[in-house]
Amino acid sequence: MDNLPLEPESFAAHVIEKLRQQFPSRQAEVTGPLHVVFDGRHLGLENLYRMVLRDPRNAQDIVDNYLERLFEGDQISGAPLPLSVARSRIMPRIQPDSIFEHLDREQVAHVPFVNDTSIVFVIDLPQLTVSITTEQMIRWGLQSDDLDAISRENLARYAPDLEVRFVDSHDGGRAAIVAQQDGYDAARLLLSSLYDRLRSELRGDFYVAAPARDTFIAISVGPNPFVERLKQRVEEDYRRLPYPITRELFYVTRDGVAGTLAA
Repeated sequence: MDNLPLEPESFAAHVIEKLRQQFPSRQAEVTGPLHVVFDGRHLGLENLYRMVLRDPRNAQDIVDNYLERLFEGDQISGAPLPLSVARSRIMPRIQPDSIFEHLDREQVAHVPFVNDTSIVFVIDLPQLTVSITTEQMIRWGLQSDDLDAISRENLARYAPDLEVRFVDSHDGGRAAIVAQQDGYDAARLLLSSLYDRLRSELRGDFYVAAPARDTFIAISVGPNPFVERLKQRVEEDYRRLPYPITRELFYVTRDGVAGTLAA
């Protein structure tokens, strides 16, 4: 582990030191718990920190790889990319609205969703994904709704033979688990074919838990003890997994996806 510190403040200080070593001419400072500003850019380190906690033996490699991909993404996002090249690689991701605490909402291509989340868009490349900015979207002559439609079509083609594992509970509840681990498990909530695929197995309308980017669990609406147990697991996953989304359940019907977050 190379003695990489696992206390949040010390961890952030370690990342700052690595940034200063690699880019001595740029300014870098810790501005809050697991939050730094590098060359004027706000960087939240919570996802990186959670990744390290899950695999502390490879902590240094995780940090190095994360920073390397971060700056590769910056270089790619700054280069003009024709829509003809990018179109087939545009993908959706569900993100908590809390991302806009450190990002300018007007600069991020997105559409509002439910449960205090938004759908953002990325360009999926072989080794990394690059977020699509409003500037890039305008350069292509598109609107957010256009990106939403394109990304959902691409998501449906991304893994057409989606494997779903069903689990039965002793008290009559049933769950469907998708675990492709490709960065788009939670986003599969957006698939138009989802309801028809799962409704017969889950006895009609159902809930979906997407506590983090790589977690998708669809569950039957009842019985109540079963749903409550799943809610406890969702709460735990939301607190510990990288790229958290929401602790709330989504309610999926024939007419679409609704939130369960109280108004």
